[in-house]
Amino acid sequence: MSMQVPAGDLLEKIEFPSDLKQFSEDELELVSQQLRQYIIDVVSVNGGHFAASLGVVELTVALHYVLNTPYDQLVWDVGHQAYGHKILTGRRENFHTNRLYNGISGFPKRGESEYDTFGVGHSSTSISAALGMAVASHYKGETDRQHVAVIGDGAMTAGLAFEALNHAGIENSNLLVILNDNNMSIDPNVGALKEYLTDITTSKPYNRFRDDIAHVLTKLSAVGPDAFKIAKKIEKSIKGTLLKRSNFFEALKFRYFGPIDGHDVKHLTKVLKDLRNIPGPKLLHCVTVKGKGYALAEKDQTKWHAPGLFDKITGEIKKNKADKPQPPKYQDVFGHTIIELAEKNPKIMGITPAMPSGCSLNLMMKAMPARAFDVGIAEQHAVTFSAGMATQGLVPFCNIYSSFMQRAYDQVIHDVAIQKLNVVFCLDRAGVAGADGPTHHGAYDLAYMRCIPNMTVSAPMNEEELRNLMFTAQQENMGPFVIRYPRGNGVMVDWQRPMKAIIVGKGRMVCDGEDVAILSIGAIGNEATKAIAALNTEGYYPAHYDMRFVKPLDEVLLHNVFQKFNKVITVEDGCLEGGMGSAILEFMADNGYNATVKRLGIPDAIIEHGEQPELWAECGYDAAAIAQQVKQLGLKKSAHTIAS
Repeated sequence: MSMQVPAGDLLEKIEFPSDLKQFSEDELELVSQQLRQYIIDVVSVNGGHFAASLGVVELTVALHYVLNTPYDQLVWDVGHQAYGHKILTGRRENFHTNRLYNGISGFPKRGESEYDTFGVGHSSTSISAALGMAVASHYKGETDRQHVAVIGDGAMTAGLAFEALNHAGIENSNLLVILNDNNMSIDPNVGALKEYLTDITTSKPYNRFRDDIAHVLTKLSAVGPDAFKIAKKIEKSIKGTLLKRSNFFEALKFRYFGPIDGHDVKHLTKVLKDLRNIPGPKLLHCVTVKGKGYALAEKDQTKWHAPGLFDKITGEIKKNKADKPQPPKYQDVFGHTIIELAEKNPKIMGITPAMPSGCSLNLMMKAMPARAFDVGIAEQHAVTFSAGMATQGLVPFCNIYSSFMQRAYDQVIHDVAIQKLNVVFCLDRAGVAGADGPTHHGAYDLAYMRCIPNMTVSAPMNEEELRNLMFTAQQENMGPFVIRYPRGNGVMVDWQRPMKAIIVGKGRMVCDGEDVAILSIGAIGNEATKAIAALNTEGYYPAHYDMRFVKPLDEVLLHNVFQKFNKVITVEDGCLEGGMGSAILEFMADNGYNATVKRLGIPDAIIEHGEQPELWAECGYDAAAIAQQVKQLGLKKSAHTIAS
């Protein structure tokens, strides 16, 4: 599966984009081949996002060849596709550390390189950011400065992208939007925009004229404004005749060019040079193939979005082999459980904004296609769409990653909470999310959800608890209901047990003890269980309570805890500012208790990327850190003392 690169390593001669300019346009094809192979070589042994970067290799080379970066400003949307950009901008030697703890970021990051003009990780921000840069440059008199946003057709479905296009059309700014059209985000794209772009790319008469139009416009713009106006009228007439629906972007006052082959680096270079001389907001429509140059990735783009480690020759994806059955991923527990519930409750519906495989709603979409919806990258719409369903007596399970839910916060309050609608928010990837880093950590949901009236906010400690909470949430008159759970595997092999309702606001005692009480919320409570097992061997016997709910709190349980213990440790895989620990302190103050409370969780800082256990340790709430806190607060006791 690995492609052969011709002899002569041009890539080693490129430290920064200025080095690209030593090559002829003919040599750019070889540079592109070698850049693609380098990405394959490194990602296959280190992991990371894969297919997206392969799909924009030629575009990346052409952009850095034509532009004068970093003076000319290049913004990558989301950033999954920016590996080639990183390699060409001074990070080739460090690229093997990509997404590793203390290594370079898997996304563009301003603090990492001056070539990373805008920090990204979530979709659909590029046009707004690039427009802001363009307006600022115009204000400062930097009229020669180019500003380019590269955005995928999947990211274009988000409201923020449309808002930016609408504004950009009335600003006479030096802005080029490149639409990277590959019909994919992580999963296949959906919606009317996808169909519209397909119409454009399959219109053969229109495509025959596209290149000549751009070339004529460029030449006439150099002659004078009157000639340019005439050329614009000619172009509009041709486009209107050949493709009646081609005026979508032009209705927003963008000059539209394309579609062109996004893998023809020489032609891309020519077109980009031409567009550089055309004033005003422009959109270049590039058709690409996600995974280009690696046959398996081209064939199954979802699977190869981020495949992990793999054999670059055979394409075999390497998996950890276990001698015994392993616990499932929490997302898969959700995916199977919602089907079980929906089979018995015809009111249940499933909704996700463009993450069906990531959250495992794809299982329901296959089993019950009329009851599961991928609405595209549109978190705000996903929430209000769910609210609309709920007004009609349905029970929508709206599954959105915790960090992505931040984008729909007003809809949660305005459209769901105020109206007390029974929408079940399943927040996947809650807590530190691992190698994706700060843009993807689900650090804030406990804090931002628990402050909303009418909201139930819960977190399961294991797979069985997740199933029980899902069962509870779909009962009558539950109102807005949050269930948050982490990325990765659970702790139970025997997880598919009969479901039962949980009393809302009811926690549980995991184990009794003396001197110190540990209060945990969610799956991080399993680290407390590990800590207690180790502590017991050393003569420390803390009690452990799984709170289950941060709203409403189990006040009966908390009264019992504070009446028995004057030393309490709270543990959460979420921010300390306003999180579960804060809720415990509020309860303690409101009820006149006086105890020493040590809160463990994500500190008031931006946490960088790394594996989850590495980040738990860094933030001080893994099993070792919990045990250390117990030792600092508690008294060593004998097992005989506890037994008596």
